[in-house]
Amino acid sequence: MTYPKELWENTRLEHKGYPIQLFHNQVLGIKPGDSMLYLHWHEHFEIILMREGHALLHIDSRPYEISPEELVVIPGGGLHVGYALSEGDIRYDCIVFNASLFNEWVHDPVHAQLVAPYLEGTLRFPVKPLEHEQHAETIIKLLDELVGEFDGKQSGYQLLVKAKLYSALTLLARRYDSQPPSNGRGPAASHLANRDRFKQLIKRLESDFQTKITVEAAARQVNLNPFHFCKQFKKLTGRTFVEYVNVCRVNEAQRLLLQTTSTIAEIAAAVGCDNPNYFTKLYKQYKGITPSEARKRPL
Repeated sequence: MTYPKELWENTRLEHKGYPIQLFHNQVLGIKPGDSMLYLHWHEHFEIILMREGHALLHIDSRPYEISPEELVVIPGGGLHVGYALSEGDIRYDCIVFNASLFNEWVHDPVHAQLVAPYLEGTLRFPVKPLEHEQHAETIIKLLDELVGEFDGKQSGYQLLVKAKLYSALTLLARRYDSQPPSNGRGPAASHLANRDRFKQLIKRLESDFQTKITVEAAARQVNLNPFHFCKQFKKLTGRTFVEYVNVCRVNEAQRLLLQTTSTIAEIAAAVGCDNPNYFTKLYKQYKGITPSEARKRPL
């Protein structure tokens, strides 16, 4: 399936011959409900290893809680977003790779039967594949060693990174090989349809701040009635439509406060708030400080 480019993140992979990258991420002093991973998608697979803190991830409309020493697997093209569940610091590693990393295996019959269906998208690993998994410690150890090799970048590290990732994927594929697609391994058509219908709308919300978009108008854009639209939007993003619009506008206001010399009234108008007093109240509701305070002490 070819997906539209709305919300697409152009994740750079280090080398075309080894299309895999490691990202260390941290968000310090976060509060419950704050965003720790913005809504986006990319064509690559992504494995998130939680190191510190607790978060709620929404992946293709479904919520998943993740805690330290747990991992989630996000398929290529999956819309994903994350919010903090606890106060404090959040740290997590992202292993992002393209299926072409294992192209030399395409003619191997065992690979074609066991691992290739997951890389090609015919089957999907459960998002939290290590729940009740007897090889969980082994898989975590392999991925931790992968991270160590990536960070150390000693001679030949690419080979070890690739080998450890393939070992982890093979163990996961072996675990689910005997189970039918009905257990959640197959792509859920309804979720894929929701994901693609909403991408253009969410892109609009994150770029067109001055136009007031009602729930009814947004529902029409994705061909749903308002009731079902609100339910699907909350599933997809983890927030109500109004909350999401407010967060988008406040985040853009924060950027303008820190990166421009525009007045607070001008910034309020730029993000669709005609009343500066309401804008100040809204900003404080989501950021905990007023716009003028934010400008005095940049985050």
